[in-house]
Amino acid sequence: MNTPQTSPAPQQRKPGKGPSAQQLRLQRIGYPLLVAVVLVGAWQGLVTGLELPHYLVPSPVLMVETLVANFGQLMLALWVTVKVTVLAFVLATVVGVAISFLFVQSRTIETAFFPYAILLQVTPIVAVAPLIIIWVRNPTGAMVVCAALVALFPIISNTTLGLRSVDPDLQSYFRMNRANRLQTLWRLRIPSALPYFFGGLRISSGLSLIGAVVAEFVAGTGGTGAGLAYQILQAGFQLDIPRMFAALLLISLTGVALFVLMAWWSKRALGGWHASEVSQDG
Repeated sequence: MNTPQTSPAPQQRKPGKGPSAQQLRLQRIGYPLLVAVVLVGAWQGLVTGLELPHYLVPSPVLMVETLVANFGQLMLALWVTVKVTVLAFVLATVVGVAISFLFVQSRTIETAFFPYAILLQVTPIVAVAPLIIIWVRNPTGAMVVCAALVALFPIISNTTLGLRSVDPDLQSYFRMNRANRLQTLWRLRIPSALPYFFGGLRISSGLSLIGAVVAEFVAGTGGTGAGLAYQILQAGFQLDIPRMFAALLLISLTGVALFVLMAWWSKRALGGWHASEVSQDG
């Protein structure tokens, strides 16, 4: 008697494995570098092919050569700009976080004063910078204040939003356990606000650099205490366009470095527990 043969159970397909963390890291670095190589190559090819004069658009090769030739002078100017940027960023962070803590304590305080924070954001810094330079006698201090005003609003806005974005169930749990305001702020609101806070830092770091350069333009400081803005102005007056582009390149690279530093700091602070950094989705 023949026994019926049972067909083997169909094998379940294993879901395809996603890219590894190392592959994702290579993609995040490699793709932007590939785009940069293509753009720089197209820039060099257009300038060379169309034979554009260097006083209109310098080639990338000439820009790098000018940067090397004026390396010492441009690096001293970069140090001045970075110093103003960092001081302004720290000042904006401390003041912005303090104001956010004050806002979250009372809706009345936030409603009364938040429109003035928006007023700081929408007021052009070039309009108030001359007054700040007159009021603050120290040129570096005046530029730091100007740059801090530019970078202040994102920290206030993001941190306040984060401190308000608390799970209602957790808030009820803290209230049920009779936690006071300080305990609720330290153990509930601040951890909830950290992703928003670091998002504000990423924005404000670049705005601090922009504010520092604008303040240098308005202040018009020269000599050994001059930043990259003065180098750009001087190169424009002398029609030394390659040196102007070299200074602009340093400003751009500084902005990218600040953003990468803030992203790294956010990864270090949130990478072990928050979904925005733990997720490995491509």
